Amino acid sequence: MKVELLGALFLFANLAPAELPQRYWPRWRGPASAGSSATANAPVKWSHTENVKWKVKLPDIGCSTPIVWSDNILITSPVEGQDSVLNYDWSGVLKWQTRVGPERRGKHRNGSGSNPSVETDGKNVFAYFKSGNLAGLDMSGELQWKTNLQEKFGKDTLYWDLGNSPVLTAGYVIVTVMHNDRSLIAAFKKADGEMVWKQKRVYATPAECDHSYATPIVIGEPGKEHIITWGAEHLTAHSAEDGKLIWECAGFNPQKQSNWVQVASHVIVGDIAVIPYGRGSRLAGIRLGGEGDVTVTNRLWTREDTGSFVPTPAAFDGKVYLLRDTGEVECIDPGSGKSIWKGNLPKHRSKYYSSPVVADGRLIAAREDGVIFVASLKENFEVLSENVMDERVIASPVPIGSLLLIRGEEHLYCIGK
Repeated sequence: MKVELLGALFLFANLAPAELPQRYWPRWRGPASAGSSATANAPVKWSHTENVKWKVKLPDIGCSTPIVWSDNILITSPVEGQDSVLNYDWSGVLKWQTRVGPERRGKHRNGSGSNPSVETDGKNVFAYFKSGNLAGLDMSGELQWKTNLQEKFGKDTLYWDLGNSPVLTAGYVIVTVMHNDRSLIAAFKKADGEMVWKQKRVYATPAECDHSYATPIVIGEPGKEHIITWGAEHLTAHSAEDGKLIWECAGFNPQKQSNWVQVASHVIVGDIAVIPYGRGSRLAGIRLGGEGDVTVTNRLWTREDTGSFVPTPAAFDGKVYLLRDTGEVECIDPGSGKSIWKGNLPKHRSKYYSSPVVADGRLIAAREDGVIFVASLKENFEVLSENVMDERVIASPVPIGSLLLIRGEEHLYCIGK
């Protein structure tokens, strides 16, 4: 069963297909956690003034990618020192904003206290912040519950700003906490935030290598879901029912290098997870499944000549699209790990922190200085446009139909002819 169908099954377990909205990007990397859309036809050329349907001033700096459910565009942001969730409609009108609790500000130039994206199942919205605040809201913005994971489990010791987003199973909100000797995975009831289970996820690693900013991916049918998690030099699968470890794959740092922190998340194509690691110097393909230690049996291939440190790869039509921090782009065959082709975005001193998306046969990639490139992937790699936003862009673009949502440092834009 394809991962796209698996993603739809667990996300929309309680909805019939006819009930799914036409406009939806329900989590950070989209419906299938792949950073791609099979239906969007996003614009190619725009700027901060050209082809802008609307833009709104945001209350403060946040780096979370917008998510979409029908007429709801949801982001997180500080509001007067409070972690908050904001909901805009497709005219750019603020429908509601809800404060969750005191924020803990970011310290990296490209970070914030509102890095994680929210996730929704169409009935409720779930948000997580650097402060440790975890909250559930209904679609009208009413706060249903909140808890603070740092008060519960201890303050995080990450060198930089927390970045992993919460993910949903059919019944639970799942959050990973991965830093030093207190790493864990925990599940909370959607209705009231009650913690259902907690599992330690601690591995001995060199310095900083047990720090992870990656977001898990949930696969499987309701009742048989697995949480695929990358961090602390291990790819693991846990049961969504009770958190029990099903299998684990190691071998990502045999030379014991220090500071190989995990920033980019993995991407799944079919039954293969593609893992960027080694601070952008390595890439591996791991077959999902099995039991116990699958380090030897499930590693399909390893590359030591490419990778991505910050941007998470995108997957579409059975291929993986890798954007390196300095602008190199590669199309990877997930089965063999071989490069199908390579290309380059224009050289610049600025890096890529935003994760790329694929829509309508085109790659959309935002550089940290706010220049967003659109490149054709249909026949060969060709840069089609260079779009200047006039403000920093760290969040990922979101293609919805013929529109494109862009969250900049100061504004939220809706791009479209």
